[in-house]
Amino acid sequence: MASILDSVDQRTKLVGQNRLELLTFRLRGSQLFAINVFKVQEVQQLPKLNILPQSDPVVVGVTTVRGSTIPVIDLSSAIGRSPISQDESANIIVTEYNRSVQAFLVGGVDRIVNLNWEDILPPPAASGRSHFLTAITRLEEKIVEIIDVEKVLSQVVPFESNISEDLLDSTLYEHAQNMEVLLVDDSNVAIEQAKGALQQLGLKVIVETDGMKAWNRLKSWRDEGLDVPNKLLMVITDAEMPEMDGYRLTTEIRKDPALKDLFVVLHTSLSGSFNKAMVEKVGCDGFLSKFQPEALAEVVQNRIRDRINS
Repeated sequence: MASILDSVDQRTKLVGQNRLELLTFRLRGSQLFAINVFKVQEVQQLPKLNILPQSDPVVVGVTTVRGSTIPVIDLSSAIGRSPISQDESANIIVTEYNRSVQAFLVGGVDRIVNLNWEDILPPPAASGRSHFLTAITRLEEKIVEIIDVEKVLSQVVPFESNISEDLLDSTLYEHAQNMEVLLVDDSNVAIEQAKGALQQLGLKVIVETDGMKAWNRLKSWRDEGLDVPNKLLMVITDAEMPEMDGYRLTTEIRKDPALKDLFVVLHTSLSGSFNKAMVEKVGCDGFLSKFQPEALAEVVQNRIRDRINS
């Protein structure tokens, strides 16, 4: 399973086609869970772990992968379930989120499946705000629960949303109060972090929780006769979302004569050259890793300056 990933060039073929690959696995029992393969570096049978003193209770130890020491998080414990048995049936999934590498301890690893984002649905409303799912799907008539890894990681290392006073340009605040940003993300944690940062800049933030909802809103404004590129300072969109991903959303925006001039920034926990290739392919104006409020503020303030001076 260590060679689970294809090359960057091969995997960017999914971009703009509203498709994704999921790695499915089990924790305890028969329920299937999944995360996006884009974030997986490799899968290993559980190696020997070294205990990390004074760590979060869900961090069961550290291990060395390709010369780097990384924390290992019991994913079952992290989402409020019983711990994984650390025996020969256990595996670790090595992942990269927001430029950090960590491994998740899981039970059996199932397989990789290629799906359409239209088949990925928001979790049931009854699951409440405390759930750790970002979406669900069906595979051979079985429900697959897609883990909100950003929320899991926020429980271990809380994300920061404050922007330092040194970075804030107070001369822009009054201008920003008349400007709107469309923020598109399916993770409550990511929404609250980005929204908090944007509001510190004085901006009005409009939130949609998946690409399809955002696309429908943009089209409704267009059909009302609004000049949408002038109405919005920018669109900040996640990559992975139910029903329509951020790459497809950007592709649709660029194809629409009334919307094609919107300023679109991809804001995602995916990292590295893979995202740079995708940004170029679909025509985003920029790329930002999530949970870096000061980097977000810098991009947004530069955009405000451009709008003022245009």
